[in-house]
Amino acid sequence: MTAALAVEGLSVRYGSATVVRDVSFEVPRGSVLGLVGESGSGKSTTARAIVGLAPSTGAIRLGGTDISGMGARQARQARRKVQMVFQDPRSSLDPRFTVGQSVAEGLSGTTRGAARSPRVRELLELVSLDPGLVDSRPHQLSGGQRQRVSIARALAAEPDLLIADEVTASLDVSVQAVVLNLLRRLQTELGLTMLFISHNLAVVRYMCDDLAVLFNGQIVEQGRVEHVIDHPEHPYTRSLIGAIPEMGQRRLLSEDDVEVSVTAGPAAGPGCDYRLRCPLGPAAQADREVCETTDPQAAAQQREHAAACHFAAARLVGTAPPH
Repeated sequence: MTAALAVEGLSVRYGSATVVRDVSFEVPRGSVLGLVGESGSGKSTTARAIVGLAPSTGAIRLGGTDISGMGARQARQARRKVQMVFQDPRSSLDPRFTVGQSVAEGLSGTTRGAARSPRVRELLELVSLDPGLVDSRPHQLSGGQRQRVSIARALAAEPDLLIADEVTASLDVSVQAVVLNLLRRLQTELGLTMLFISHNLAVVRYMCDDLAVLFNGQIVEQGRVEHVIDHPEHPYTRSLIGAIPEMGQRRLLSEDDVEVSVTAGPAAGPGCDYRLRCPLGPAAQADREVCETTDPQAAAQQREHAAACHFAAARLVGTAPPH
């Protein structure tokens, strides 16, 4: 079956800086792929490139059709089937629009004429909002309500792919679960295909089928979500899991599994970008010069899942996966 989304060799440059490098993944129809990584890892930039908001090279295929080589008008039409829900609904919703007008943006036809249509009310009910809010404006709503309006607007276009970019990051903890449960229900009921972006591995485990871990604009580990989280092979993935707090535990990792330098940036030049922070590489063990000379992306080890690490098999003990 053709994947709903296939990204091959995607790269994004801003001036002399390359912020996404040779990223490739597929999202099968009806499934959810999680993209995780620390701030600045390239998660949101990847999403913005897919929807045409960032300049990129490489192939972006929607339902088998490569939209990266299309003309501007054709690409815009094709990308209508990809809808994105942004992190902060306060900036993504036009404050001048009513709730009905905002949702109707996703419908064909004029916004003003469709703002009170039966379909708008159906969409509000679909995201568990009172249709009576149709004439309200964003400032009159709570953060969770605004984000549900954003989701309704995205669903109005009947997308083949929904991109959720840190959709709960700006919400209170008590509201986050409401939005996540809503997305999970919609995904099940509507068979949505989703690209779910988050820095929270526990949330990704709850929401996603597959997982890709980004560091410095590259995928360093990728596979089924439960296998990557329960059996992480890349030291960066293990560091992300180790950062998840767990009640009653002072540490999630052994003393040997601490990053050499948690503040070090990506290493320049050939070799592994992660080597300055890696507890398996030359900063910890001097005889591992291969990390300084050879890019592990070219030899990602394919077992249960792929990890771009020369020593992925040398897994350290003590990682406690989130539940």
